[in-house]
Amino acid sequence: MFFRSEPKWEVVEPLKDIGWRIRKKYFLMKIKNQPRERLVLSWADLGPDKYLSDKDFQCLIKLLPSCLHPYIYRVTFATANESSALLIRTFNEKGTLKDLIYKVLKFLHDKGFPYGHLHASNVMLDGDTCRLLDLENSLLGLPSFYRSYFSQFRKINTLESVDVHCFGHLLYEMTYGRPPDSVPVDSFPPAPSMTVVAVLESTLSCEACKNGMPTVSRLLQMPLFSDVLLTTSEKPQFKIPTKLKEALRIAKECIEKRLIEEQKQIHQHRRLTRAQSHHGSEEERKKRKILARKKSKRSAIENNEEHSAKYSNSNNSGSGASSPLTSPSSPTPPSTSEHAPF
Repeated sequence: MFFRSEPKWEVVEPLKDIGWRIRKKYFLMKIKNQPRERLVLSWADLGPDKYLSDKDFQCLIKLLPSCLHPYIYRVTFATANESSALLIRTFNEKGTLKDLIYKVLKFLHDKGFPYGHLHASNVMLDGDTCRLLDLENSLLGLPSFYRSYFSQFRKINTLESVDVHCFGHLLYEMTYGRPPDSVPVDSFPPAPSMTVVAVLESTLSCEACKNGMPTVSRLLQMPLFSDVLLTTSEKPQFKIPTKLKEALRIAKECIEKRLIEEQKQIHQHRRLTRAQSHHGSEEERKKRKILARKKSKRSAIENNEEHSAKYSNSNNSGSGASSPLTSPSSPTPPSTSEHAPF
């Protein structure tokens, strides 16, 4: 239906093995009058965190091509209906790169635009510049790649803190060449610089996950970022109408509310599991004690019965050997019939 209303686009072929989402599809595209220019179309259905009205959702999706920032990968075309969204970007064969992206996160946070989808595959290398991908994911309501991690920690309950925590995952993978084995991280392996470890500790350590994430502004003041000077000729630009800003604010609050409820349920489930485990172990101890008492009591009864039986047998054999002698009985007198006269 889309290509009937937009005849200038032509699908070349589907692109496989891109990304991790089951319901997100990619296609190689071209413009009919510019056949040498290759583009990528991404098409995704709505997710469980979609709280925008259909009208606001479609308006915001169509607004994405107007977002200009040196560290955001530009959208060429975007449209949506009540159940999905379709976006077209320039095709880049070099793929994505794990690189520093805090400047653009601060830009989005200052605009009140929810993101929450930072991970290695959403950072594109474009020449000497890294650009952020998939701004539409939060509008579509799609779940974050790292949701299973930050949903365990009740202090990571805003999309800003989610972005900071996700960057911790990305920086860890950039530093050590692999994702962390588990989160929170108890101890960090040696790193090329202690400034890197300081950022990792502020985003992935037990203390950070327990007490909450620092803001992007706070992290930008840390030595790893404060000494970096970024120069670009592109001027950031992303004008969001006031009405849509309010819609974004409400949608962001709904996303965060659902996250808080999920974290609450996980916390309650953990408490219940621990209580059941503790109760179960107490019950097992009680059962073992009761069984031990019963066994001890049964053994004592059996010992008493055995002792009583031995004592009884001993008494019986002893009374037959030592009984006093009795005098012989008098002879039986002869019967009267024997002495009767003839």
